Amino acid sequence: MTRKIVALFVCGLVPLSLASAAHAQVQRGATAAESHAARATGGTGPAESPQADGWRQLGGPQRNFRVDSAAVAVAWDAAGPTRLWSRPLGEGYSSILADGDLLVTMYRRGDEEVVVALDAATGATRWEHAYHAPLVHNGYFDVWLNSAGPGPYSTPMIAGDVVFAVGVDGRLHALDKRTGELRWARDLAADFDVAEYNAFASSPIAYGRTVILPLGGSGDGVVALDQETGATVWRSPAFDLAPGSPLLIDVDGQDQLVVVGQQELVGLDPGDGRRLWSHPHANDLGLNLSMPVWDGDDTLFLSSGYSGGSRLIRLSQAGGRTTAEEVWFNSRMRVHFGTALRLDGLVVASTGDFGPAFVAALDAETGEEAWRERTFARAQMLNADGLLVILDEDGELAVASVTLDGMQVHARATVLTSNAWTAPTLVGSTLYARDRHRIVALDLGDPNAVAEAPR
Repeated sequence: MTRKIVALFVCGLVPLSLASAAHAQVQRGATAAESHAARATGGTGPAESPQADGWRQLGGPQRNFRVDSAAVAVAWDAAGPTRLWSRPLGEGYSSILADGDLLVTMYRRGDEEVVVALDAATGATRWEHAYHAPLVHNGYFDVWLNSAGPGPYSTPMIAGDVVFAVGVDGRLHALDKRTGELRWARDLAADFDVAEYNAFASSPIAYGRTVILPLGGSGDGVVALDQETGATVWRSPAFDLAPGSPLLIDVDGQDQLVVVGQQELVGLDPGDGRRLWSHPHANDLGLNLSMPVWDGDDTLFLSSGYSGGSRLIRLSQAGGRTTAEEVWFNSRMRVHFGTALRLDGLVVASTGDFGPAFVAALDAETGEEAWRERTFARAQMLNADGLLVILDEDGELAVASVTLDGMQVHARATVLTSNAWTAPTLVGSTLYARDRHRIVALDLGDPNAVAEAPR
């Protein structure tokens, strides 16, 4: 099979770690999700899904970039937050997973892609799994050799004791998280006859005992594989995929997989891949990059650059039939590849693609713009117990509060320097962040916080 990588990313390369359950199973109704998973897989529920603590998948415990953190300081000294360690790391935009004393991410080293595990306390390498992944396939892959960097873009996932990681050309590896030993591997492009694709940039998601992945921005749909063996469990009907990562939600008691299409948002049954619903979300290049945001009840937010804009969709389901109704549309907020957050009645995100980028907020009820903050470059954000943790592409880190009236920045410092496009990871008070050359661990803890006394 000849692989043809089409050049749709030349205007906007996607670090789709960048892209966005208790447990990553569903974002509401965990009991219903476990029952559904048991029915779908013949097992006893989502034992192989990421767990609620740590940061074992794109977007953290609930895949929404929200974390119940330790107390975060709102004031730093002149040097910024305490740097615990820093070390070189190769090219790539994969987010950093955290599982106990282990960190996992991906990077590129010459003609190899590398899955790497680090010691969380020191940054020392625990193990690496490298495989041949040349940047040129029949002359088409040179699109990645530009200033935005060659990837990897997808963020791995840890489920149970296995790391699942996919590279830009669809090579999926299941690795023992403690040793890096290969459990199984699939060449998704070859195995599913995917001849043209933008790159495998979407990040995997667990459902029951399966791992689910879109097939690389192609018109070939989505697949679910058995976590233990790699065998194909189901393949969805074909539709044109965007690089944005999928999301699991609960709609009135039914588990659904939300998949980002090139010109639409699509809902699938995560147990068998059946198409349940779709809603238009057009943009000029088919590059819907940002992961949708579920409010935990009945609405989905989705935003894109390239004239895509933002929309809120209300979902309802009865008797297995889902209705998708558009609540509002805002053409001004255009989230390129970053994270959007639902926070205190607002949708907060970094808006802008080719021109200047701003941090902006929309009223979640009406879609009207509440405010814009113009002092940050294009940024990624986390919700840390109601505080906003911001990392912009210039490496500027900040802690802020937001209300309907505006944003108050409490502390900011430069912590990275080279295309910091990757969403950071927060576990307790420790923030892990990377740019195209380095990875760093920072202590954001408040030294004046008083721990709650044991009961």
